[in-house]
Amino acid sequence: MSLSVVSALVRNLITVPAAVLRSRVAKDAEVLALRHENAVLRRQIARIRHEPADRI
Repeated sequence: MSLSVVSALVRNLITVPAAVLRSRVAKDAEVLALRHENAVLRRQIARIRHEPADRI
């Protein structure tokens, strides 16, 4: 029983710093993916042709 408690503590001590680093890397990767998605979507959208009545 004490071995399982010790192993759980060691696992948690290793997991916490890894989670902090992973979250920073994951955030950077997500921002990069969203910027790429925005660029792709901008290329797909046709330009809107405004009529003079639309500019009132």
